[in-house]
Amino acid sequence: MNDAVLVLNAGSSSIKFALFSAADPESAPLIKGRIGGIGRAPDFSARDADGVELAEDGLIAIDTTAGHGELTTRLLEWLDDHDNSLNLIAAGHRVVHGGQSFAAPAMITADVMSKLQKLVTLAPLHQPHNLAAVDAVSERMAGLPQVACFDTSFHRTQPRLAQLFALPRELSDQGLIRYGFHGLSYEYIASVLPDHLGDGANGRVVVAHLGNGASMCAMKERQSIATTMGYTALDGLMMGRRCGAIDPGVILHLVNGMGMSPAEVERLLYQKSGLLGVSGISNNMQVLQESAEPNAREAIDLFCYRAAGQLGMLATALGGLDAIVFTAGIGENSSTVRQRICDRLTWLGVELDVEANQTNATKISRPEAAIEVLVVATNEEQVIAKAALGLVGAPG
Repeated sequence: MNDAVLVLNAGSSSIKFALFSAADPESAPLIKGRIGGIGRAPDFSARDADGVELAEDGLIAIDTTAGHGELTTRLLEWLDDHDNSLNLIAAGHRVVHGGQSFAAPAMITADVMSKLQKLVTLAPLHQPHNLAAVDAVSERMAGLPQVACFDTSFHRTQPRLAQLFALPRELSDQGLIRYGFHGLSYEYIASVLPDHLGDGANGRVVVAHLGNGASMCAMKERQSIATTMGYTALDGLMMGRRCGAIDPGVILHLVNGMGMSPAEVERLLYQKSGLLGVSGISNNMQVLQESAEPNAREAIDLFCYRAAGQLGMLATALGGLDAIVFTAGIGENSSTVRQRICDRLTWLGVELDVEANQTNATKISRPEAAIEVLVVATNEEQVIAKAALGLVGAPG
């Protein structure tokens, strides 16, 4: 039997999964895949460690009404059928919000689940699905150790001023503070920075996690100093469907002036804004880049304008800037977005090598530039697998 760790990332409309060897969690996953289109037309895909596509009909005839819990159960059944030589010793889960209670990965117990349920309103698109996957594993594999890894934990190193809103102190004391997200991605990038920057890894670095969800993190000594997201994953950068930072007066006007209900406002801000709302076309950056519509161009321009502005703010928090790292779907693959953001940062000393940027090279800044600019693929799954093994204990 081969001991393995299962990593589950249950998102708003997908379940990403990976199976890592417990003996070597830094190697390529034994199996990696996803169930997408949840709630509409679910689809399943998986590949082995060599990138060979596995049977596409592994979860054939998925019920379109099936939720994250049921689909997690179906996935576990498929894994059993696919390879009965694998012995799961732990499951690691991405959990978006850990609140003030969790500054590190935690073994999942009834008490931990109770605390995480209370944070559902702070991450309504993700937290319920994260926890549904935990419940599904518990029901199918009773006794299997499960570990929660939090997107908020990495940011608990921030100074108090970076965490505070200018609200009455009693509200801050109740937990109304800036938490920050995408921490698992930032933790991975921090771990590999020495491979790319050498001694400069401990300098002043801004990491831009740009995807359908987007944020930036200012790091010094490879620890979080400030970030763009706040109490929820709605703040900061413009995103695929989320608006990012907005004047609170707009929210008041939507409710008091336009008569929208809280549920309608929530849907507007989380689902109908961002790239989709501005373009009126799509939340997919690649689709917008291929479109000739002026509204698509404006959506991209606004995304880059807002990103450059927030990056400048983080440079202020750091007291200067030594390097920028682009990661995640848009950050790793869109030379256009990187170029447009960096073109607004020449005053900081940012100079891109146009050819290197267009070919998605790792280093895309000019050799003589004052600030290094990198493109580094993130690996949240590996962070979760190693954290789970750290708590459960590696076999042998």
